[in-house]
Amino acid sequence: MNFFDEVKEKVNNKINPENIILIDKSHLHSKHKSFDINKFHLKIIIKSKKLKGMSKIMAHKEIYSILKDEMSNKIHALEIEIH
Repeated sequence: MNFFDEVKEKVNNKINPENIILIDKSHLHSKHKSFDINKFHLKIIIKSKKLKGMSKIMAHKEIYSILKDEMSNKIHALEIEIH
């Protein structure tokens, strides 16, 4: 299982969204000073009634808590879009 599948599985297990899409946007940040080839810049698009029912801040905190380990090891930046 690759890293993206692992991320999707973790989110699916905790939130059970209707749909989840991960987009690797790392290539857009390759010229940044802090760019690390071993860390990803990701965009996650989630369709979830559960998250949509929360405030934006609480929904983002929920995602960050689920991906806490990945945020410290493999993800440099995470853009979250909730539908």
